[in-house]
Amino acid sequence: MENTGPFAGPDAFSGATGLLFEQAMAQTRMAVCLTDPRQKDDPIVFCNRAFENLTGYGSDEIIGRNCRFLQGPHTDQKQVSKIREALKNQSVAVVELLNYRKDGSSFWNALHLGPIYDENGELKYFFGSQWDVSEIHLAQAEERNAKAMAREVSHRLKNVFAVIGAIVNITGRSMDAPEVSRKINQRVQALGRSYEPTLDDAFLGTIEVGQAVRAVLAPYDPEGGRIIYLGNGLRTEPNAISAIGLTLHELATNSIKYGALSNDTGTVEVEWRQDNDRHHRGSLVVCWRERGGPPVDGAPDEDNGTGFRIVDTLLDHLDGTLERKWEAEGLQAEIHFPIGRAG
Repeated sequence: MENTGPFAGPDAFSGATGLLFEQAMAQTRMAVCLTDPRQKDDPIVFCNRAFENLTGYGSDEIIGRNCRFLQGPHTDQKQVSKIREALKNQSVAVVELLNYRKDGSSFWNALHLGPIYDENGELKYFFGSQWDVSEIHLAQAEERNAKAMAREVSHRLKNVFAVIGAIVNITGRSMDAPEVSRKINQRVQALGRSYEPTLDDAFLGTIEVGQAVRAVLAPYDPEGGRIIYLGNGLRTEPNAISAIGLTLHELATNSIKYGALSNDTGTVEVEWRQDNDRHHRGSLVVCWRERGGPPVDGAPDEDNGTGFRIVDTLLDHLDGTLERKWEAEGLQAEIHFPIGRAG
């Protein structure tokens, strides 16, 4: 290893121990250096090949220098202070700081440093390992930017829904059709609620189903406990959320008029899962189960209303389906989407 051999100076390991150390340091991909706090300015007395590759310096440019030579104009001095404190207290420290290579390029360095003592318990060296975590920092920065953009989109989306609502209200009043405009606005608001809590992580390309389900249904169970949620972190593409939101809105309003939410004791279970049964293999399924409502005698008139026709049309566009059955205990419904839309 030329002059990256175990140590420069009289305190070098000797014999088999030194050879093993040298071979181990030569093979590891982690950049490693040792400094000697007994010498003036705690210079580097050993570095391995990975340290040279990481920094761009040769061993002859490294040995004898304090590690601060890797710092630059944008190195965070708070992190540097943590290093100084660890050296002063002979303690272990892990910090991330911006360092600079010989060619002037920067990299994020995950530095682990700690003391090494001799057989008498006397401080002999400080050990430092360096790991280039620049890609992790870049990914985190991209994630922060994506979330900031998602928040801006969320803000603008709320404004769009508000404008749509105002237009619907004005149109309804001008046509003397306030009930029609009210129903349209309820559906617009349901769409808005389905997207609002999920936009922050929409940059991932998918949206968590449970967040949308809870947001859409929250107004129909203001005290909590009437609607029971059964699901996990299953995700689906954003386009499917609009269908889920509108469908759950129609089911909830139907339940308030005719079903389990029309009295003080009924409950609704909402479950979402990935279904692999033989009838719907490869589907995202959202189940709606009502219990404790008034007696059911066939499908109520609302079954053939405008709301469910809108839902059926939207689901058909997304290759989905809505199956409804009126059992003795209440409405049982299932929404199905192709598995390509789940994740």
